Amino acid sequence: MVKTLYCWRCDADIPMLEDDEWKELFPHLEEGLRAIKDLRRNNSMSLEQAKDETYGRGALQRYFDLTGSRETNTNALWHHRVSQYGPPCSFCGKPLRTPKARMCAACGASA
Repeated sequence: MVKTLYCWRCDADIPMLEDDEWKELFPHLEEGLRAIKDLRRNNSMSLEQAKDETYGRGALQRYFDLTGSRETNTNALWHHRVSQYGPPCSFCGKPLRTPKARMCAACGASA
C-alpha cells in the first residue's frame, strides 16, 4: 500500500513505495541502466544522450501504475521508498531522514 510521506530531497509530500512495491519497480531501474550502457557501447553516445534516449521510461510507468502519481525524474525514484525514512518527528510530524536519525533535519528537534 502506497504511503505519502514528506521527501526532504523533493521538498514535497510524495507517494512512497513499500518494500514489496519497490521490488516491482527496481528491475525497471536496473533495465534502464543496462540500456544506457548498451546504447553508449553500441552507438558511441554520450552519457546524457543515452539517458535522454532511454533511461527510466519503464520505471516511471511502473511507479505511476503503483502510485497513481506521475514522476518525471527517474533518479527521484531511487529514494521514494518508505523503508529509507525514519519515524515521524514528534514535533513537526515530518519523517526523519533515516531510520537511525536522532534529530529532525526539518525542524531541528531531537528524536
